[in-house]
Amino acid sequence: MSPRRIDAVSVFSNIDWFTVFLYVIMVAAGVISIYAASYDFDDAAILDFNEFSGKQARWIALGFFIGFVILLIDTRMYETYAYPIYILVLVVLFITPFIAPNIKGSHSWLKFGPVSLQPAEFAKFATALALAKLLSAYNFVLTASWKNLMKAVGIIMAPVVLILLQKETGSALTFMALFFVLYREGMNGLILFGALFAVIIFVVTLKFTGSAVMGIPVGQFWILITIMAVIVIMLFIYNRRFSIVRNVLAWFAGTGLILGILSLCGVELPGMALMLTVIAVAVGYILFEALRAHSNRLLVPVLTAVFGVVFMFSVNLAFNFLQPHQQQRINVVLGVEEDLRGAGYNVNQSKIAIGSGGLTGKGFLNGTQTKLKYVPEQHTDFIFCTIGEEEGFWGSMLVVALFLALILRVVHIAERQPTTFGRVYAYCVASYLIFHFAINIGMVIGLCPVIGIPLPFFSYGGSSLWGFTILLFILLRIDASRKSVMSY
Repeated sequence: MSPRRIDAVSVFSNIDWFTVFLYVIMVAAGVISIYAASYDFDDAAILDFNEFSGKQARWIALGFFIGFVILLIDTRMYETYAYPIYILVLVVLFITPFIAPNIKGSHSWLKFGPVSLQPAEFAKFATALALAKLLSAYNFVLTASWKNLMKAVGIIMAPVVLILLQKETGSALTFMALFFVLYREGMNGLILFGALFAVIIFVVTLKFTGSAVMGIPVGQFWILITIMAVIVIMLFIYNRRFSIVRNVLAWFAGTGLILGILSLCGVELPGMALMLTVIAVAVGYILFEALRAHSNRLLVPVLTAVFGVVFMFSVNLAFNFLQPHQQQRINVVLGVEEDLRGAGYNVNQSKIAIGSGGLTGKGFLNGTQTKLKYVPEQHTDFIFCTIGEEEGFWGSMLVVALFLALILRVVHIAERQPTTFGRVYAYCVASYLIFHFAINIGMVIGLCPVIGIPLPFFSYGGSSLWGFTILLFILLRIDASRKSVMSY
């Protein structure tokens, strides 16, 4: 038996077949769901190539072939050619907006005769390979310097910028999931906290604008109160001297009491100026103590407070950079405006469809909202509403359970990798899956803005299916060779 034959036998004997089983179940369920979503009472067969379900089955068959080829390629090839693959994909992303046709305002699809492909979907695995290559480099430590962190951030952000140029905000946002990988590899949790804090400021500032407290829009008022609370909490965490915490807490409580009494007495106060002064005095005092004690840890609450105030005033500016339809979708989700015939139509009809399914659903091909085409894009981004209507709560929970099983299995695979390259790549796959799963379902049930995120393996589309197939099967190939790496 030749060495190549021995290697192939070893690979297939070490494949994580449970993950393959989950993959097959999910793509099969995807075809059935697409058939149900696009069924229009014409008795067409599920594998009819003129139907969306038949076309998806063809993409799946080609996906199986791609996966088989991936498993035959030596694992070292993925690590060796990670950067060339990444650069090639970046070049394709760069030229795409110049040659791609305008489809619903986006220039993100390349046409090859009757076939259209979206390069952004293939950028996922290329970016994961490049990030894994960087973090596994000899003597590379992510937390050793800001330069190392910026290299990793640069690899993530390069495709984001190029995809934004194609006006594909949803696809660009998926790469933000890779910051969870950096956190797993040692990135300071304050960066993730800062991102979460920014989201909270963004949402609260936009949502609560109708009334005012002390002449301050209520959203900004509560953001300023939150900044004060965060300062105190961070002082407890990063400060070893209780006197500083006591002084800042007394300052906030005392000024708050005085301002409250004056407000009750009918005294008109320049609220914004006063609250900013209160925060500025506290920040100045903490900064003084930090310089006196030569404590960099005390700078954390200072920087957090400054970031919070600056970002609060820049929210409206950032919001104005979005496209009008994106602004409207965000406003609808936040409840700032109601547009059931426009931006909120998809989500409203989707929630009606899912709600009408009840616990057990209306039965396969018996959905009314989906069969009568009330829900636009129900075979692509809104495929989950078809499942909810026809299979009900229990069917929806089964789909959720499949995704949780796949994500947990990928995390398990990540933790058993003997190399940093394998571990980082596996966590990239898990992060993509978590982001798509959470945002798509959140979008369908009205918890997230509609940003065009497909449900992996279920939504119709060859690019998404192939992109996730490549992601998953490269992981399976890396994992299959872990025993040989350990023995080496």
